[in-house]
Amino acid sequence: MTTATVTPHAEIAQTAKDRTKLTSGLAQAAVGIFAIWAFGLGPRTGSGVRTLFGFGQNPGTYQLSLPAQGFALGLSALAIGCGLVTAFAPVTKKARRWIAGVYFVAMVLAFLVWAAAGQSSGLPVPNIVLQTALATVPLVLGSMSALLAERSGVVNIAVEGQFLAGAFTAALTASMTGNVWVGLVAGMAAGAAMSMLLAFFANRYLIEQVVLGVVVNVLASGLTGFFYDRLMATNQAEYNNPPLFQTWRIPGLASIPVIGQLFDQNIVFYAAFLIVPLLWYMLYQTRWGLRTRAVGEHPLAADTVGIKVLGLRYRNLFYSGLLSGLGGVWFTIGNTGQFGKDMSVGKGYIAIAALIVGRWSPIGAFAASLMFGFAISLQYFLSPLGTPIPSAFLQMAPYAITIFVVAAIGKKARPPAASNKAFKKG
Repeated sequence: MTTATVTPHAEIAQTAKDRTKLTSGLAQAAVGIFAIWAFGLGPRTGSGVRTLFGFGQNPGTYQLSLPAQGFALGLSALAIGCGLVTAFAPVTKKARRWIAGVYFVAMVLAFLVWAAAGQSSGLPVPNIVLQTALATVPLVLGSMSALLAERSGVVNIAVEGQFLAGAFTAALTASMTGNVWVGLVAGMAAGAAMSMLLAFFANRYLIEQVVLGVVVNVLASGLTGFFYDRLMATNQAEYNNPPLFQTWRIPGLASIPVIGQLFDQNIVFYAAFLIVPLLWYMLYQTRWGLRTRAVGEHPLAADTVGIKVLGLRYRNLFYSGLLSGLGGVWFTIGNTGQFGKDMSVGKGYIAIAALIVGRWSPIGAFAASLMFGFAISLQYFLSPLGTPIPSAFLQMAPYAITIFVVAAIGKKARPPAASNKAFKKG
């Protein structure tokens, strides 16, 4: 008869996992207790105050009235329960993810109930959905761009610089030609050019990839800032007055309550959300995807079976640059209509954080991008509600939330094994 033995290393690893599970669960419960005090027992939700949620396209239509204090307390209690289950219950890893999702939704809803308490205008749910989706577009494109690169073994920290290059080039060419399609092609090409610069120095000269990506970001910021001052700032009408993509309304879908506005957007908006299932299929259901994942995990083994590692990395970095260039196109001819210095304001870095939180998978990165997109859109729909939160805090909220989430979740994520490791044949 044989007996199973547990090695000391396995015991240490299990103890560390249990400690992490206990700590994270108790931290969630502590935040839930704070929410009870701040959202449920504070003066903003007391004395029979109600919260209005508007679900119609027009203000004041299809409103739902809820007792602010009762719902804030109930949702906060649910968050506490999720934290305690995470800390003490013997649940599976998959179950913990669902519990974390419920916890996040409960905390967000408790916050919104508190924020809109006592406001006659209510909280416009369709506007929240739309603003979140609009803020998510560059994050999705940036995270998918970084995903392509890192799954190939190259860290693409230069998403921010590729955003800027794509935004500037798209605005300049569209302004000079009066054609948004020329601007689209030029913007994507500019993003690809910056990505290939990263690929060349990382693969040819084996430069440390994170440092190289930061240098590319600084280069893009400097170049676009210089040409903005020399060209656009002195002649806005000719060089920084591009046309915008026209919206394509999808009949039927555009009339759906709450989410109908999502189907009355332009082609860049639609492309950002369609690229997620397409990239998932390509990565996990095709020969190219299998080779890409092999190169990102074990390039030496991939080279042994005949895969051209460097060639695949160059191609995938080119595709990566096209996606982040498209994200830059969104900033100008897809959304705002003009270029501004450093207009991406760190969204390239938030996109990379979304990739880490999403554990280097298209679906996970998309979900994290939605979460960060919601954080970015907070300032747009909370400012009219007169909350006691300072406007400066609302502006810094996306970056603070990014740091918090990456610190809490990112340490559990494992990147592709060959990520940030140079490959030298032979």
